[in-house]
Amino acid sequence: MRKLIVIEYVSLDGVIQGPGHAGEDTDGGFAAGGWTQPLMPDHRRYNTESFPNAGAFLLGRKTYEIWKEYWPSVTDEDDLIAHALNTQPKYVASKTLKKADWKGTTIIRDVPTEVPKLKSQPGKPIFVMGSSGLARTLMEHGLVDEYQLWMHPVVLGGGKRLFGDGSPHTTMRLVDSRTSAGGLVILSYEPSGG
Repeated sequence: MRKLIVIEYVSLDGVIQGPGHAGEDTDGGFAAGGWTQPLMPDHRRYNTESFPNAGAFLLGRKTYEIWKEYWPSVTDEDDLIAHALNTQPKYVASKTLKKADWKGTTIIRDVPTEVPKLKSQPGKPIFVMGSSGLARTLMEHGLVDEYQLWMHPVVLGGGKRLFGDGSPHTTMRLVDSRTSAGGLVILSYEPSGG
């Protein structure tokens, strides 16, 4: 059975909304999109190290649509992030997406039923990047084996949070931590019970 790892970029006050760029996710009037930009060199370094370890990528519809506009056009074989994304299987969780035109992508309509089947296959871990709604669904159904939280030294004051009101009570065990010179702290936790 392979692990499912949820990887989230998180502010110090727990916000995960709109990390990549302005306009990425403006739900609720969120106007602070792009708050991870000062640490993008660290993102590239750590993702270059970790993406080759993924056996598949599971994305929510919004993240999928943002990524499919950029990553398929990156054809440099030395770009390990693009190589992983363009060669490994990708799954997009959506009830509304009509077709997935990024090569190697399968649409998942029923997360609680289909994700356990993916996890039961042999192979390297499944990475879930961003995809806040999908991450919460995976949490609710006990499908997350590891949380990798990339803590950024910024307070946003509001926005979507990974662990919000109503999140299932879960005790975590720290399994790894890394810190960059720029202040990014990557904390890896495994759920250890309720």
